[in-house]
Amino acid sequence: MITGNLTALKMAMLPPSLAAILANPQHSLVALRARQDGKFQSEKNSWFCNIGVAQTAPRETRHTEFHRHYLDIQIVLAGEEIIHFSCLDALDQQAEERKPDLFILTQPQLPHSVHLQPGDFVIFSPGESHQALCAVGEPAAVRKAVFKIPLTMLEEA
Repeated sequence: MITGNLTALKMAMLPPSLAAILANPQHSLVALRARQDGKFQSEKNSWFCNIGVAQTAPRETRHTEFHRHYLDIQIVLAGEEIIHFSCLDALDQQAEERKPDLFILTQPQLPHSVHLQPGDFVIFSPGESHQALCAVGEPAAVRKAVFKIPLTMLEEA
């Protein structure tokens, strides 16, 4: 897991392929906030991004997920959330695949958390379990951009 803020990318010490994506002026906080909700992907890239509004909820009501083939870059555009996570590999844990590459853990162990505010991002590699959209106090709306980076893109770099 890597965390940082879009206004201080150098401090996150990102691998070059991820730094190039986030340093693109079209992916600045201002530019992402200006985009309409929905999915965007350029023809020349294998990654894509979903932007939208979601509702945070109490931790005990949120599911815990991980991915096998995609790395997540989750960026808060407006609002705030807490994401609970584990640094241990979840790939061998019992999980239900609800959608392609969306595995839900039945017995998650999430000893860590990060509080994200506008401009903050967190990157989860395949196998890193995370419980997003946990409320900070009362449930509230949060607008996020979630970049999905195929693992194969990172292996090529």
